[in-house]
Amino acid sequence: MKIRFPLLFCLILSFAAAQAPKSDLDIEPFVHWLLEDGERLGDVRFAEVVKAVTGKQILPVDPGDPVDALMLRHIQAGFDAMLEALAEPDNPIHAVGRVNEISGHLEDYLLERLDKDVDFECTVPVNASGRLQRSGYPDLRLEHLPSGRVFYIDPKVYRAGSESSSFRTFYFEPKRETNKILDDASHLIVGVAHGGKVDDLWQLQTWKLVDLIDFRVRLKAEFQSSNRELYQDAAVLLESDPVE
Repeated sequence: MKIRFPLLFCLILSFAAAQAPKSDLDIEPFVHWLLEDGERLGDVRFAEVVKAVTGKQILPVDPGDPVDALMLRHIQAGFDAMLEALAEPDNPIHAVGRVNEISGHLEDYLLERLDKDVDFECTVPVNASGRLQRSGYPDLRLEHLPSGRVFYIDPKVYRAGSESSSFRTFYFEPKRETNKILDDASHLIVGVAHGGKVDDLWQLQTWKLVDLIDFRVRLKAEFQSSNRELYQDAAVLLESDPVE
């Protein structure tokens, strides 16, 4: 419970920074807090972050509950079928050259496969503005229609054997209008291990389903901008002639 105030303080100031005019925003208290107390957000339950940002609860998966057990069986069948289908030599997934392009193929397959059963609906979540949005967490929303139970599912691809790597692979950016977490739901990561390309075929080996109920995250505070802001004409002091 000690983490709640710093977390809310940080998120409130982040929202204020995104919406307030530049001349109206006093960022000094925020910057001082980041410098002096930011380490408190170095180990936070993701469920606390989601609650503070969206007002929604992350619910635990209960394999002993009949509905949860049914949803897990449905997911397992879909994921097993996914590995089998994507292993086919003529599958379009093998035409992509970069590993970070694989996830889109996983999402497309799961959207269709998990939506086939009449009792289930698998969709891309709409955001708080009511728009369909592919980018951002989470990628998929699976609902058991008779009960209204919802699982959010986010497929990720990782190199086989890299499970203990400290490289950052999970990102969540709190925003209001593009927030896609609109339900009290369980949050699941499906991690698909790959072994690289062999004979021009991606080797998708195994999958793991991870419950994020006790998942912990950390805040990386940074100030950023784009070329549009960086290279404004009014700020350019000198510029060379083009090389001929």
